[in-house]
Amino acid sequence: MNPLQGRVEAKDIPVVINRDLDLLFVIDDSPSMADKQANLAANFPQFMKVLSSIPGGLPNVHIGVVTSDLGTQGAGDTNPSFGPGIGQIGMGGCFGVGKDGNLQLFGAAGAVGGDLFISNIADPVTGARMPNYTPNTEARLEEIFGQMAHAGAGGCGFEQHLEAIRHALQPSNAVNQIADEDDCSLQHYSMLGPENATLGPQQSFRCTRFGVTCNQNGQSSDAMNQVGPKGQCHPNDGSAYLTKVGEYVAFLKGLKSSPRKVIVAGIVGDPDPVATELRAPPPGTGTKIPALAHSCTYNGAGGTEVGDPAVRIKFFLDQFPNRSTFSTICQRDLSGGLQQIGDLLKTVIGDPCIEGKLADVDPKTPGPQYECAVSYIKNPDDPAPQEFIMPKCTPEDATATNQPCWHLAPDAVNCATAPTQLSGDKLVLKIEGQNELKTQGTDVHVLANCVTQAQ
Repeated sequence: MNPLQGRVEAKDIPVVINRDLDLLFVIDDSPSMADKQANLAANFPQFMKVLSSIPGGLPNVHIGVVTSDLGTQGAGDTNPSFGPGIGQIGMGGCFGVGKDGNLQLFGAAGAVGGDLFISNIADPVTGARMPNYTPNTEARLEEIFGQMAHAGAGGCGFEQHLEAIRHALQPSNAVNQIADEDDCSLQHYSMLGPENATLGPQQSFRCTRFGVTCNQNGQSSDAMNQVGPKGQCHPNDGSAYLTKVGEYVAFLKGLKSSPRKVIVAGIVGDPDPVATELRAPPPGTGTKIPALAHSCTYNGAGGTEVGDPAVRIKFFLDQFPNRSTFSTICQRDLSGGLQQIGDLLKTVIGDPCIEGKLADVDPKTPGPQYECAVSYIKNPDDPAPQEFIMPKCTPEDATATNQPCWHLAPDAVNCATAPTQLSGDKLVLKIEGQNELKTQGTDVHVLANCVTQAQ
């Protein structure tokens, strides 16, 4: 390979673009989350900046918020479906069904008419935007989400992030989890029972002790209870108290006709390191008991903020290859994590803009010589999908005689955020003969790999 050439930029572009995005944010509302919620609200404009840079502008969006507070209910419990309350209301206590996975507006009540979510869609005929708020500005949308993001910090300290997704029953394109503790989706409310020899103290460490197992120093709940570092940790599918993570994976993938149409994201505590330590329970006085050591810290507006290892959530994310993103909650600037989510959504919708700096594969020939390999694939979710090579257009414009075909074309308007290439242009991968591709089936994707410059 030419030393000036590096890797390739891969593109996966649906021939029929779906510009409808249903976004669900699952926000931890337990104590210790106030600073993180403020960070989410402050950095949300970066997320919107990426969505607005999608060719064609802002997609049709619905944005909803639920919290991790499901009270004392367990997924496997019936008659009653929840257990006795524990703790104090508004201070991390758990009561009844909590917020039950219902959409919440919080400080944005009344800002979106009679809806419980933000909506901004385009009229299918005129293209005019039809938001459920006024005025129709991006700043107003960001302001309303900021009010929704401040979900409070007094909710149940046994956070059921994954079960909240299932309760929301929203066939969302993207589920974004914002939390500083791991998932504790209960199978049975008995896990919240009073202190006893089996469960130990009535603290959220039970979520890790019974919901996670580690190949090193943590192969049983008793081993997880022992002070010291753990290694190679993963969800405990044999737990009698917590719901299997796989149930939530299957649920979410089943909401769409193809699992490729769903993305999941987590801005959560670092999954490593995992360790058990002795620590006095809140408010930090009294006898020290086994507790989950924090996996990350940062300097927040009010002092040191912490995050705990999100082992179950990270495993959940990993079950959606090429459709998930993870970033740490332990940073005041969450713009990077939100941009990752936006970039992933942009990819799933289909972004034909060339985002990498293309290499000149033949410097001896005048003018930049770019190289791409392009094909189209029918029914990519099938066990044996059909793939066909697509030729480069001759000539390289709409009059090409070998359609369907591809070529690179300047597009400074729709690709405004893309890098300027050696030719001085911002480029888009343009497909001529799109209508013919649409006759090939309902799920046809264009795949492209373009050679980029060495880093």
